[in-house]
Amino acid sequence: MAELLAFREREGAAGDKCRGVAAVRRALVGGPRSDAALGAFSEGTATTKANRRRIVDRDFPFLGCCYGVGTLGPVVSATVDRTYSEPVGSVTITLSPAGRDDELFADLPDVFDAYGGHKEAVASLPAHVVSLASSASRPVQAFRVGNNVYATQFHPELDADGICTRIDVYKNYGYFAPEIAESLKLAAKTRNIEHPPTVLRRFAARYSRRI
Repeated sequence: MAELLAFREREGAAGDKCRGVAAVRRALVGGPRSDAALGAFSEGTATTKANRRRIVDRDFPFLGCCYGVGTLGPVVSATVDRTYSEPVGSVTITLSPAGRDDELFADLPDVFDAYGGHKEAVASLPAHVVSLASSASRPVQAFRVGNNVYATQFHPELDADGICTRIDVYKNYGYFAPEIAESLKLAAKTRNIEHPPTVLRRFAARYSRRI
C-alpha cells in the first residue's frame, strides 16, 4: 500500500486516474523480489510470467520499478542474478545515449541521483533490449523492450520519507543488517533526490492520453 500511494503521488495529476490497468491502459509494478527469489517453478510465478510475456508480445505500456527488472528480465532473456546486488541507499544513475533520446528520460540530466537497494539485478541484456541507464558498478539501471515496456532498477517513486519507510519494512529481510537501519535512514536524508519522479510522471502522462 505504501508503494501504491507513492506511485500515485509521484505520478501527479495523471496518477489520480490510476485505479487499474483497464482504466488507464497501462501497468505499474513495484516490489522487493524477483523470480529468482520467488522460485521459478511456483504456480503463481508461472502464471504471472505468462502475463508478462503477453505484455511484451503486445508492447503493452508497462513500467516495472525495482521488482520490474526481476520480473521482466527473465521474460526477455536477460540474465538476472546476484552478481550486481546493491546496498540500500542512494545511487548515481548515468543515462545511455538511448536513454537520453527516450521519451521518459529525455531532458533529464545525463547523471542524477536516485534511491536503490536490491539483492538481484540484471547482469546482461540481450541485443533486442535497449539499455537506458547504468550506475558505476551496475551495468543496467533501466531498460526498454519495444516501444512501451520499461523497467528500472532504481526507485522513481521514492523520496527520502519513502526510502525510510522501505528501510523500516524490509530491515529483517536480509537486505542489510537490522542494526544499521537508522544510519541508512540518516544517510538517505542527506541526499537531494530530485529527478527520478519525472520518469514516473512522464509514464503516467504519456499513457493516460491513450484512454
